[in-house]
Amino acid sequence: MLVMNIARIFGYECAGPAWLRTEGADFAAMGPMSACPAAFADEEVVDAQGGMALPSFCDSHTHIVFAGSRHGEFRDKIDGLSYEEIAARGGGILNSADLLHGTSEDELFAQSMARADEVMRKGTGSIEIKSGYGLTLPDELKMLRVIARIAEASPMTVRTTFLGAHAVGRAFAGRQDDYVTHIVDDMLPAVAAEGLADFVDVFCDRGFFTPDQTARILDAAARYGMRPKIHADELAASGGTAVGVSHNAVSVDHLEQAGEAELDLLAHSQTIATMLPGASFFLGMPYAPARRALAAGCRVALASDYNPGSSPSGDMRFVWALGCIKMKLTPEQALTCCTATGAAAMDLGATRGRIAPGYRADFILTRPLPDLSVIPYQYTTPYIHRLYLSAHPLP
Repeated sequence: MLVMNIARIFGYECAGPAWLRTEGADFAAMGPMSACPAAFADEEVVDAQGGMALPSFCDSHTHIVFAGSRHGEFRDKIDGLSYEEIAARGGGILNSADLLHGTSEDELFAQSMARADEVMRKGTGSIEIKSGYGLTLPDELKMLRVIARIAEASPMTVRTTFLGAHAVGRAFAGRQDDYVTHIVDDMLPAVAAEGLADFVDVFCDRGFFTPDQTARILDAAARYGMRPKIHADELAASGGTAVGVSHNAVSVDHLEQAGEAELDLLAHSQTIATMLPGASFFLGMPYAPARRALAAGCRVALASDYNPGSSPSGDMRFVWALGCIKMKLTPEQALTCCTATGAAAMDLGATRGRIAPGYRADFILTRPLPDLSVIPYQYTTPYIHRLYLSAHPLP
């Protein structure tokens, strides 16, 4: 496919209009419009009509497999209850676990596939999906099998994370160490036996799992080839960043309470700082220090955290806008955090998140726009002309 008359290709330095070519599912070449090659025989030619070409979003932290809704807790939040107070009353993650337990795998797939299609049509081409609303072995496996079905049914690239340590299951109330033992001795071997997860995650934060418990789970997961992606420093400076970095985590996620010590650890490691501004927006929490992290030398990704309790949206264009409006990143910085660095936070940095030869041709053609900044500036105005995944336009 030859795409012509592109006003700007994000990530490709060209003074004027440009063209790009795909071969198979990948980008093959690009250049200035003044040197646009002739189309091959029978090659599809697309006129971008002065729109921009952007990489599809790479959303590296989501929880889109869940049952039902937690809109009742929305009223609790309006009334002033905190995330921790809702959890202490039996809501939050445990509420989602109860709903999921009573939902069949087929119905869970139908609900979750609808969300996957929703975020894809808003521009996401690669996505990470976590378990963590099962909290029993049968229900965690049910979630992971649903994620595998989404990966098979969707044109998006899907990466899977086992998050059995999202909270303590009701059957283990008051016996947190016993639940960790259950994860290590029973859950991880069963997940590995079915090959259902690329990564392992732990909610290492105040009121959830300690650094020592987290390390125990990560050490066990490493024996099955599952690399860590850690929830950390959302509710307090939890020690999660340190345990993540020490275990060579792909990413440490949230970081709303991260300080200079945590940023220094991340800057001197290969671990990506993944920040979730949608959760800060919805919960009224501080935003993670994205500008300070970039200045310190960290690699920063922005992701949606799409989940029913603290970030009920997977719109990565809105995440991009929050990166600019609330985190004070430039539009170019924030878009890179939503694409190339997001891909790296899923171990996909060599093949996703950029418009460059050899990368998967997942991209957005925009309507004609005067500048890239218009997209996060007018953050509810439609801007997509057409979406392509693996060089195929979405119907």
